[in-house]
Amino acid sequence: MFKFIVKLHPEISIKSRSVRKRFTKLLENNVKIVMRRIDEKVKIVNNYDNVSVVSNSEDLAIRDALIGGLKRIPGIVQFIEVQEVAFETLDDIYQATLKLNYDVVAGKTFCVRCKRQGKHDFTSSDVERYVGGGLNQNVPGARVKLKAPQETVKIEIKDQRAYIITQTHFGMAGFPLPTQEDVISLMSGGFDSGVASYQMIRKGARTHFLFFNLGGAAHEIGVKQASHYIWKQFSSTHKVKFISVDFEPVVAEILENVENSQMGVVLKRMMMRAGSMVAKKMGVEALVTGESLGQVSSQTLTNLSVIDQVTDTLILRPLIQHDKQEIINIARQIGTSEMAEAMPEYCGVISKKPTVKAKLEKIIEEEAKFDFEILDTVVYNARIMDIRDIEVEAKQEVKEAESVSDLPADAVVVDIRSPEEEDANPLELEGVEVVHVPFFRLATKFGDLPQDKEYYLYCAKGVMSQLQALILHENGYGNVKVYRP
Repeated sequence: MFKFIVKLHPEISIKSRSVRKRFTKLLENNVKIVMRRIDEKVKIVNNYDNVSVVSNSEDLAIRDALIGGLKRIPGIVQFIEVQEVAFETLDDIYQATLKLNYDVVAGKTFCVRCKRQGKHDFTSSDVERYVGGGLNQNVPGARVKLKAPQETVKIEIKDQRAYIITQTHFGMAGFPLPTQEDVISLMSGGFDSGVASYQMIRKGARTHFLFFNLGGAAHEIGVKQASHYIWKQFSSTHKVKFISVDFEPVVAEILENVENSQMGVVLKRMMMRAGSMVAKKMGVEALVTGESLGQVSSQTLTNLSVIDQVTDTLILRPLIQHDKQEIINIARQIGTSEMAEAMPEYCGVISKKPTVKAKLEKIIEEEAKFDFEILDTVVYNARIMDIRDIEVEAKQEVKEAESVSDLPADAVVVDIRSPEEEDANPLELEGVEVVHVPFFRLATKFGDLPQDKEYYLYCAKGVMSQLQALILHENGYGNVKVYRP
């Protein structure tokens, strides 16, 4: 049997009784949805100050899946894995603790910490002394040390049940979904937009995904997969939408009519206009972007101010003060970095000397040259889909890039991992030619390879190679498959 006790976020605990009750109920429901996908017989109990999860399974794979699921539910700061014991005497608690912690404290310094609720004829200190003394005497090499011990044995007592903590796990924190209003995140598929979306989900906001397509079908496939991954990992308890807007006509109009130095800011203002129109149609009050102050020319304080003035819709920038490396680190932590690295950059317009201090009057003057019927048309034709349908669609798309585990004799494997990955773990295949072309150079270098051969793209997890194969197919290279050993 596996039992976990989910601790409430401290910010939930300090709220009024009615708000706390609502937040805790939402958390309980979300835990039920995720846990019952793993074990349909799992028991979830709302204990007011915590939520308990109990599975009668003995399968360690189920245990690992339950832990993984709880780690990805917004609103859970930490949860403890416990063995529950009914007791009558302190010795009952000690015997259970000895059995579970014998190997843990053997040959180490340790202390015992106890938290207690209910009426008992002993104190928490009594438990700590009794259990600690017993372990000290009966476990070889174990020695009590109250300050900075190597191990801490934790016990929680509530009425006539003792909970001996075997492990503490940490979750993603934040608030349960959907304790905040819905938002729409502008997704490009890169590091920033993915992490910004995650941060809003973590804060309890049901997050929809809006994609401005500048790069054709291949770009859309990648962004859909990234959006679906974030939703499935962190917010699959609630339905959300994926909205795709074909922005190429807007970019073409900007390139033809707007002064070069003003193009970047005008493009962002067009995106905010379009996003605001979509948000109003969906009844959503805020847009989310991955912009970080000073990261690129359009993200100076002056330019952001000019961009914001184009709409009354609230624009949230959860990464505004983050450094790029901090954003990349979070992306690695949540599992989106490989997809972000593989995502081709489609900036739409590139100014030779982009303005970093846009003037609103000048921007308005340039926008007067723009045909706004084009913007209205692309928003009207926006495709809105249930994000759950992406998985079905993705399976159909994947068929375009065949995956193989056995290579033919004349195969050429293209290792598209980054140089650092390739250096750390070189791919060596006996009797098979392997060439190394990093994914970020594949678009320009693949055409230099002899085109009378079949090529098999390789990366660590297959995500990047699948996406790059689809992009190469889009560019007319039909001699590309994916190698998945």
